[in-house]
Amino acid sequence: MRLSKKNSAVLALGVAALLLSGCSAPAADAKPETTTAVSEDTATVEDTSTDGSFTDNVLTLPEYTVTITDTKKIAVGQPGNEYGEKPVIAFWYEVTNNSDDAINPLTAWIGTFTAIQDNDPNAVNELGVGMLPDQQFLDSQIQDIKKGGTVANAVAYELDDETTPVELVASNDLGMTEIGSATFTLQ
Repeated sequence: MRLSKKNSAVLALGVAALLLSGCSAPAADAKPETTTAVSEDTATVEDTSTDGSFTDNVLTLPEYTVTITDTKKIAVGQPGNEYGEKPVIAFWYEVTNNSDDAINPLTAWIGTFTAIQDNDPNAVNELGVGMLPDQQFLDSQIQDIKKGGTVANAVAYELDDETTPVELVASNDLGMTEIGSATFTLQ
């Protein structure tokens, strides 16, 4: 799926509004906890379609490639989650533009990945996007990437508990068709 500049801008603005809506001061009684490493628990599943693949933390689509470079669980009050009310799982990644289309790191991630924490017996528990976990990407997260260029970014999802693994599901059409998934164990 190719996003037009207009659709890309609308999606980026919507995501930015969601991220900013989560801004709040920490509770006075909040206790800082430690930042914890997260490990990939299971092998990724690759779909047989030719539209893309998600294997070994690399999503490959005709338009762009996303490479996950690091993953951490960040406790409330710790760097990267100073203002959050819940612990988060954070992903650091790089996006390479393989096309002539305007692509930015945030839109590429949000338009492709869904984080699910399967801790509800009755419903799919899709995690909400948290605040930017790494301030170095504040200005570059919506920067257009040139064809052949690569730009890094980070994203966080608010956890509902600190033990249930998080499944990261990749799709090429805003969640309609799964390309693959990877499960990350919270440690």
